[in-house]
Amino acid sequence: MKIIAFSILFLMSCALGFSQNLIGYTSADIQKYMKEKHADMNFNKVVNSKFSYLKYTDNDEMQTILFFLNERTECNAIRLVVDTSLKTAKVNEFNSLYEKKGTNVWVDKKEDKNFLVMMKDEKWACTITIEPEK
Repeated sequence: MKIIAFSILFLMSCALGFSQNLIGYTSADIQKYMKEKHADMNFNKVVNSKFSYLKYTDNDEMQTILFFLNERTECNAIRLVVDTSLKTAKVNEFNSLYEKKGTNVWVDKKEDKNFLVMMKDEKWACTITIEPEK
């Protein structure tokens, strides 16, 4: 029973652990941040001719983080894909961190900019997108 409780606590801490908005950070800064703050996330080298991004996954493949980069290798959007079992924890996290704007939509106010945090339910996962408010 203790092992199950510990496993659930560990998974929740991993799911709750990524709430930092890294939009505007360079590729090198993101890699440094992830290595220092999220050593449990594995960097996956991806080659894509249409998009430039950094991809990280956890060991259990319960969550994947994509940092989309512009031509200056600065992050301009983030996509987090989490298993549906982590949805409630993510909603609670976002409710505590951000201003609720609507159903599954929050606003992250960072300095003088607003960023939308949008959650979309998929069949097997929840897709969370963070991007500048337009």
